[in-house]
Amino acid sequence: MRPLRTIASALAVALLVTSCSEGTSTDQAAEELAAQTRGVTDDAIIIGTHQPLTGPASPGFRHVSTGARAVFNYINDNGGIHGRRIEYQVQDDSFDPSKTVEATRTLIDDQEIFAMLGGLGTPTHEAVIGDINEAGVPDLFVSSGALSWDQPDVYPYSYGFQVDYSREAKIQGRFIAENFPGDEVGLLYQNDDVGPSSQAGLEQYLTDEIVAWESYDPGAPELAGQVAALEKSGAEIVVCHCIPAFLGLAILEATAIGYDPQWVAPSFGGDVQIVTALIEEYAQGTPAEDVPPETFLDGLIVTAFLPMAAQRDDPWTEFFLEVHQEYNADTPFTDTTVYGMVQAVLLAQVLMETGPDLTRSSLIETLNSREWTGPGLVPFSATETDHSGYGGVMVVRHNAGESPEILQEPLVTDSDGGEILSFEMERPTPDEVAIFGGGGS
Repeated sequence: MRPLRTIASALAVALLVTSCSEGTSTDQAAEELAAQTRGVTDDAIIIGTHQPLTGPASPGFRHVSTGARAVFNYINDNGGIHGRRIEYQVQDDSFDPSKTVEATRTLIDDQEIFAMLGGLGTPTHEAVIGDINEAGVPDLFVSSGALSWDQPDVYPYSYGFQVDYSREAKIQGRFIAENFPGDEVGLLYQNDDVGPSSQAGLEQYLTDEIVAWESYDPGAPELAGQVAALEKSGAEIVVCHCIPAFLGLAILEATAIGYDPQWVAPSFGGDVQIVTALIEEYAQGTPAEDVPPETFLDGLIVTAFLPMAAQRDDPWTEFFLEVHQEYNADTPFTDTTVYGMVQAVLLAQVLMETGPDLTRSSLIETLNSREWTGPGLVPFSATETDHSGYGGVMVVRHNAGESPEILQEPLVTDSDGGEILSFEMERPTPDEVAIFGGGGS
């Protein structure tokens, strides 16, 4: 097979020749070729993202972009990607879809990004996915578990990243059914796609057990009514498909009224370090301020598809911590930091494999061409017909002051009615992955 850079060059020439032969002007052909390489110069690749650096989701997710930036700085200091530096442009959208539209226009029109990486949020990214695809910008590894990103016929440039809400909840549902038989379950969820998608997964294994369904609006930071309703329902387990700020608020509200269920959190909300800090902040001026904040989350059950920041014996966590300490030491090292770092590593892998003759089409072709392994704990899907991202989770328990306790090894499933399955996967170490010029294998 010919190298991808040879194929890309041949396609570019063919485009120019074909355009001229059909009467299209040379200028128009040049514009098409320029669009394919927009954001790429001799010494740089411009990557953009929209993130909630302020607003209700900021406490939980602002470290995603600091993690990605640390990895990009590390890559740049080690030769870049085929001699090109990664220029990482972050626009704050405050978790407000109207601001996401403005941020995305800035990234595409003014900063002329080559690709979008990890645009964060379900309602926010849904507001711009059409514009991104219309512009032909690779929309890689969206930071949301909605199913919207896995629609290659509708959005051919968009690819998911984190395990989708239905798959994650499905694995949680079976775990609860098997390990807490007969216990009554309450659901607390964000009132967007998170709600119906997570319910669809949980209800494959939990039916009569579910006694309460409570939702919240991320723009209204108050959960007293929802938590009181969960207590009244008799729910012994609460599955909180919430962002970190609202998981912390819910647990604090429950403690205040003497309600102590078993809490279960998803990968996108269960960052223990972040939630603990939020509880400490929320508790100021209340009777709970004298309670050690780390005790509130003792026993929390969390699902995860990436190595966790507290798993210091994992080779990828060890590598990320070293990068963090060198490039990002003024911020905490959290699960969301690792999340952003993994996105950056995965993008770097694809860019390296694509080669020096980089175009948007060749990037997508490379992404679809092989199975990608790296930091993730479960298989990652990116093909012409499957843009779903990571396919499963493990189940862990947080015990205060200790490493996470693995309750169930990683399993995979689909977002419909398929089985939950074990799998075999060769997970490489950092030394075995090429993420910068001259490194890896």
